[in-house]
Amino acid sequence: MSSNSPQREFAIEVVRKLRAAGHTALFAGGCVRDLLLGRPAKDYDVATTARPEQVRDLFGHKRTLPVGASFGVIIVMGPREAGHVEVATFRTEGPYHDGRRPASVAFCTPEEDAQRRDFTINGMFYDPIDAQVLDYVGGESDLAARVVRAIGDPHERVREDKLRMLRAVRFTATLDFALEERTAAAVREMADQLTIVSAERIAQELKKMLVDPHRRRAIELCADVALLPLILPELSSDPSEREITLRMLSLLEQPSFELALASLLHSLPARPVVYDICRRLKLSNDETDQVTWLVAHQNDLLDAPTQTLARLKRTLAAPFRDDLINLLRVKLLATAADLQPVLFCDEYIARTPQSVIDPPPLMTGDILKSLGLNPGPAFKSLLETIRDAQLNDQISSTEQAITIANELTSQK
Repeated sequence: MSSNSPQREFAIEVVRKLRAAGHTALFAGGCVRDLLLGRPAKDYDVATTARPEQVRDLFGHKRTLPVGASFGVIIVMGPREAGHVEVATFRTEGPYHDGRRPASVAFCTPEEDAQRRDFTINGMFYDPIDAQVLDYVGGESDLAARVVRAIGDPHERVREDKLRMLRAVRFTATLDFALEERTAAAVREMADQLTIVSAERIAQELKKMLVDPHRRRAIELCADVALLPLILPELSSDPSEREITLRMLSLLEQPSFELALASLLHSLPARPVVYDICRRLKLSNDETDQVTWLVAHQNDLLDAPTQTLARLKRTLAAPFRDDLINLLRVKLLATAADLQPVLFCDEYIARTPQSVIDPPPLMTGDILKSLGLNPGPAFKSLLETIRDAQLNDQISSTEQAITIANELTSQK
């Protein structure tokens, strides 16, 4: 558990200060799991007997944010390099009427607090001062057995927060664990209740799954526990088509979320289906544009070796070119097809400067206007024709571009 990261050191400092003020304070949740697994923790959460107002008084109102004070949660801001630590008062929770948030909370002991958490591997506490794990839910044994298990009654844990169904899949896949049988059964039986979870929360879990190296297993688990048809009902149920998609996912190397999602949706029409899916998941405009473009253009380079230079350069000048090539690469690999188009593009990019692939235009709209041409339907077509001549290495100066423009307009 040794680590000298600024974030961890600041979290220990928070624990020390709470203890010095007479409170119990422990690391809690996912950071404990990651520390026990020898993995770097993404963030550090502290659980304490201190009430929210005591935490704010102790660390100062300027350094704290009451983002969840009604639930006992205060953010303590650290130095820039350390980030922040979430400090939560040990609590029990009342009934969940909306499948997401409890109607009430009551402050309690660490043992009671552990029982409200989602999975045993996330329900442990760690004392960083005495280097001691406090495990009231069997998390250590489940870590050793590589099992994701709900704390207590899995149906009750899912009723409290329906997103826990997707979280169960994500933790199982990303940790390469097994999903405990009773927990899996509860997810299958309650899968249809995922519909009450906001699109943003579902998309957040999907992103974490798709950028992880175990993305194929995550999607397979989603299908196994009946969640995939609820998240992406548009996906084909044809076994051979699904196997190609799963192979593509497994072949991706550290993809962006957009590339991974485009691979998952590659068999669907870009518009309106893929576009509508992105909108339904409340993805950003940039994410939507990139995913939709990748799916729409996934075959544009399939005949790259025989394309005109103009057509090839236009595609290779696109902002998502690298993702497009990788999408085609995994698709060809997944279907055992000839990789020549991808290899051709790799070689062409390696030996061709970007200034040649996407040179400044020799002809602009302003130049055409200066020649006495008025903007209209033929205006854009003329610009495109001259641009093609430039990209095909047929012309190399503005004078030559003007000559072509005069010739074409005189012919018309």
